[in-house]
Amino acid sequence: MDKIKTIVFKEWAEVFKNRLVLFTVIFLPLIMVALPLGTLAAMGNWNDELSQTSNDVPDEFFGELCEGLSEMDCAQVYMLDLFTLMLMILPVTIPVTIAAYSIVGEKTSHSLEPLLATPITTGELVMGKTIAAVIPAIAATWLSFAIYLVGARLMVTDTIFAYLVDPLWLIAIFVDSPLLTLMSVAIALMVSSRVSDPRVAEQLSAVVVLPLIMLIVGQSVGFILIDQTIIMILGVVVGVLDVVLLYFSVKVFQRETILTRWK
Repeated sequence: MDKIKTIVFKEWAEVFKNRLVLFTVIFLPLIMVALPLGTLAAMGNWNDELSQTSNDVPDEFFGELCEGLSEMDCAQVYMLDLFTLMLMILPVTIPVTIAAYSIVGEKTSHSLEPLLATPITTGELVMGKTIAAVIPAIAATWLSFAIYLVGARLMVTDTIFAYLVDPLWLIAIFVDSPLLTLMSVAIALMVSSRVSDPRVAEQLSAVVVLPLIMLIVGQSVGFILIDQTIIMILGVVVGVLDVVLLYFSVKVFQRETILTRWK
């Protein structure tokens, strides 16, 4: 355990020297929070100018999502759901940047060889790098969601806020997001151990965010409506993938081969 802890702190000391990593961990969450709160503020101004008397919401599009709500309230609920889904990009994007840099970046800075020469096992090494990428991503996601909740609470009614703290989104943020983080880290580590350029590692690893973007686009254009069933299925599927991918991330990480290939 002490070896893993040492690797975690070493990883943080190394990767956070990179400006791209710092931007991803600090400024990307700020942007993802400022965007929905700014939109809510604008919608609040529109809400003051528009009549709230109509409850004629297109059920064929929203289903039971906006039952009993006015058109403006329904629009706010729909936007809240969409932006909450967008927050789930954070646990995928942030660890990809950290994990992709953790191996290739160390090789380019010549700090990988001494690490691989230590008696630490491959499993401990991969576990340390995984934890080092997972913790900042989960912390940034949960903190962003907390700020988002506080800001939204100040701008929406109790009825609309109840939709935001629905178990659907609590499961998505506190269960699915960590699972997505593990998946993205495992993929990033496998890619990073096979390429020799940090930029290539980041670009290839970023492919993992595409399925999530497809869900966001599908929700935004009305092709699908995210519900608790989809969130639960997503969690189960990603959980199974995590086990498989973490296993292969250890198998793919061949320390001797990495050293000889990159010399």
